[in-house]
Amino acid sequence: MKVADMHCDTIAEIYYAQSRGEDVGIRRNQFHVDLKKMAKGDYGIQNFALFTSIAREERPFEYTMNLLDVFYQEMEKNQDLIGVVRSYQDIEENWKKGRMSALLTIEEGAVCQGNLSFLRDFYRLGVRMMTLLWNHPNELGYPSCRDTRGAGSIGIPDTERGLTETGIAFLEEMERLGMIIDISHLNDAGVWDVFKYTKKPFVASHSNARALTDGCLRNLTDDMIRQMGERGCVLGINYYPPFLKVPEAGKEEEKMKSRVSDMVRHMKHIRQTGGIGCIGLGSDFDGIGGDLEMKSCADLPLLEAEMRRQGFSESEIEAVFHGNVLRVYREVLL
Repeated sequence: MKVADMHCDTIAEIYYAQSRGEDVGIRRNQFHVDLKKMAKGDYGIQNFALFTSIAREERPFEYTMNLLDVFYQEMEKNQDLIGVVRSYQDIEENWKKGRMSALLTIEEGAVCQGNLSFLRDFYRLGVRMMTLLWNHPNELGYPSCRDTRGAGSIGIPDTERGLTETGIAFLEEMERLGMIIDISHLNDAGVWDVFKYTKKPFVASHSNARALTDGCLRNLTDDMIRQMGERGCVLGINYYPPFLKVPEAGKEEEKMKSRVSDMVRHMKHIRQTGGIGCIGLGSDFDGIGGDLEMKSCADLPLLEAEMRRQGFSESEIEAVFHGNVLRVYREVLL
């Protein structure tokens, strides 16, 4: 079953390893994602995020440009296996040639420094999706939790501070350009602003259902999921253990176990709430830790088998694995 994964952090991992002098690249590596594993997992398209922490990097724009350079060097070395996506037609052409596709994304809108010209420049350089922020406030808005010590995943929902005027301007420009808006990591008030100020479908590239993980604010509420379904949006199931389940009392060792059965449990809830059409995949591979049942992107057949075992039809599995995501790409990418 062809896979469309909306989020991984592999480029940053390669950058760190190369900075340490290691001979590592995208073709084969020790990380969750490489081209050989992707081929084994029957990948059609992988989104590669340029992840930047504004709390750690003194020059986030320059750092992101370094990641961008790594991405293109790796793509150029491996043109026989994968091609960069700038339009939906590129996906179709790559598949006709027997190649996988790579869609470039940014995880942290602050790298644009509130400057629309930087946003347009990133678009010209091939970026086709962007989260408005990560786990820290920036010029565009606020993270999913006021208490960033919890990595944006626990605490009290922020329902008061919406997007800034600059954030709203970014939404409008991203829609005009044909760049996909990604609401993962955004606070509740900001999410509702995205609904208010946009017309096209958007995504939550790596977020699950909050109703099944009490207190995990990185996941979406049922109201959000319902309206995403009505708008033709898609959320990608995140494989990170704390986003999948809350351990029962006395079973804290379960906290960092990621199991395909829990992913399917979220899918069932989302299907009941927003419909099968709003479910996709957003692994967060190479950005997550824990005891992962799917230890790499080569293991996606495990998830396919579990979905089938729990009663998902072939057409539903196809929609989740790639159909829904490609529908959004077809509609938004110019």
